[in-house]
Amino acid sequence: MEQTNAYLGEEKLSKLLFKFSIPCIVSLLISALYNIVDQIFIGNSELGYLGNAATGVVFPILMVAMAFSWCIGDGSAAYLSLCQGRKDAKSAHQCVGTGIMVTLAISLLLILCFMTTKDPLLRFFGASDQSIDMAIAYFTIVVPFFPIFMLINMLSSIIRADGSPAFSMIAMASGAIVNIILDPIFIFGCHFGIAGAAWATVIGQVVSFGFLLFYLFKTKTFHLSKISFIPNFKVFKYALSLGISTLITQLSIVVISVLCNVMLKKYGELSIYGPDIPISVISIETKVFTIIVNLVVGIVLGGQPIIGYNYGAGKKDRVKKTYLLMLFSSLIIGLVATLLIELFPEGIIRMFGSTKDPLYLEFAKKFFRIFLSLVTCSCIIKLTSIFFQAVGQTIKATIISLIRDIICFIPLIVCLPLVLGIDGILYAGPIADAIGIIVTFILTLMFFKQYKKQEEYLY
Repeated sequence: MEQTNAYLGEEKLSKLLFKFSIPCIVSLLISALYNIVDQIFIGNSELGYLGNAATGVVFPILMVAMAFSWCIGDGSAAYLSLCQGRKDAKSAHQCVGTGIMVTLAISLLLILCFMTTKDPLLRFFGASDQSIDMAIAYFTIVVPFFPIFMLINMLSSIIRADGSPAFSMIAMASGAIVNIILDPIFIFGCHFGIAGAAWATVIGQVVSFGFLLFYLFKTKTFHLSKISFIPNFKVFKYALSLGISTLITQLSIVVISVLCNVMLKKYGELSIYGPDIPISVISIETKVFTIIVNLVVGIVLGGQPIIGYNYGAGKKDRVKKTYLLMLFSSLIIGLVATLLIELFPEGIIRMFGSTKDPLYLEFAKKFFRIFLSLVTCSCIIKLTSIFFQAVGQTIKATIISLIRDIICFIPLIVCLPLVLGIDGILYAGPIADAIGIIVTFILTLMFFKQYKKQEEYLY
């Protein structure tokens, strides 16, 4: 390797975590801005909450693409960090090259699947007769750009693990700035409507991709050549195992998003709110939740190279201290977010468009206060899942990902509305969080108890 990143095993942990996490947090927040900025401009345009409902039913489709790209990116990044600790240059470049080729192949397959089923797919995801045309317009523009969209998410993880989180941040920021500039021009100036928001998004993605592609010619700890892009699944399968919990987590979010849309549409039609208000509100809630969780994910992804290197080098004390630093930071973020949501929900909601409909504001405030009441638990669950992924504990990472989202939330969101109506959907979130945090606490204690006694480390 050209650089060994040995300082990851020697530098002060708080200094390292700050150095790596800040660019990661900024990069993830900027990535989230692609959808959030669209919703803010759409919500404040003549499209109103119906426009937000339209982008809301497209969001699960984008999450499917992100799930695969993050799985490959996070797994390859974790494997790259372990390779750095073991000084294994050959496996590193083969893993990254194979990851790029697999990402491209999956993106083309997703385009084929989605573009041939767009109308029934969007209706299944919750589009109503009022929002279907706008949803199709947005969908038809963003989906063909999946190869670029997925490579952006995959490569940003690799570049952070390569010791260049600041460059990843700059690449993502460049695209987001382009998106922010073009959104009002296309939506308000050119009157392109929801298509304008979609074009602003994909043009921004192309700009970010250009920066990330340039970086591949100046990597630090691995070097790509023609042979790197000949798939080596013997190497890649281990990286894939490290990223599988990310895939499960993100696909769980897709399942939850679709199920929430379906249930909100069903029980919204039976309530005074109708189908479009609840779907528009959860679309906004998802973006706010993404901001909160991305702060935590940024911290743990920033810590991932530190954890991976020290775990690979057998420095147990530094692994534990890094986890505790990340845990403390996540607690602060979760508690501050909870206070803001509980005390000032209306201010948050109005950022995404002002409406004179009192039913919209009433439901939105209630939804935010109940559904996100235990968001601190969600933050810790997410943190610990990625931590276990970074140290190769894929079973524990997978259990934590499944317990909250699949095992608990799905039965709750199906059963509670039978008794409580649409309010049952709101209470499913915090109940699942409460159960998930208990399981997370138990598995974390088990890991560190076993880790203390362990004499050998993962290769």
